[in-house]
Amino acid sequence: MRWTWRVHHYGYSALGTDRYPPFTLADLPDYPARLDVPHPERLSRGLVLVKWWLLAIPHYLVLSILVGGGIYAGSQASSPDGTETEWSSGLGLLTLLVLIAAVGVLFTGRYPRPLYDLVVGVNRWALRVTAYAALMTDRYPPFRLDMGGADPGAVPTGPPPAAPGGAAASPYGTRTDDVAAGSQA
Repeated sequence: MRWTWRVHHYGYSALGTDRYPPFTLADLPDYPARLDVPHPERLSRGLVLVKWWLLAIPHYLVLSILVGGGIYAGSQASSPDGTETEWSSGLGLLTLLVLIAAVGVLFTGRYPRPLYDLVVGVNRWALRVTAYAALMTDRYPPFRLDMGGADPGAVPTGPPPAAPGGAAASPYGTRTDDVAAGSQA
């Protein structure tokens, strides 16, 4: 999950950094996208049977709209030449937001902070649900985006790296003090 989040943060799930994701599973404090799922002391044996599918269904429904479009209409019909056709569609809110951000960055060179916070918030939510459904934690993921700044409950990793002139480095072109933590999930 850590490596996948780095790739998604670099790619079209966030467009959050220009730094190519490293080929390692280790936690790298200097990389702008970080993910930490603490190893649980103990997991509930009974929840293993229901949490990855039954308890996560409400999250799956909401996140399918936010991340994947939530629409899958499939029908099979035979065309006159005897081949079967299938139709599907799915453009999620996240894809649309990242596309808008990409156009904005292309023309202005800046990633609007509120848009960046929303994109990272949706990704944080999806990663929490993924950790829960992958049986990595018993803590039920909250229904919230947690936009901007450090992830609530995350341990601070230190001050953000300073850019020339003392301003914090920022992917969205503004001065901020929480950029390093802003992309953590």
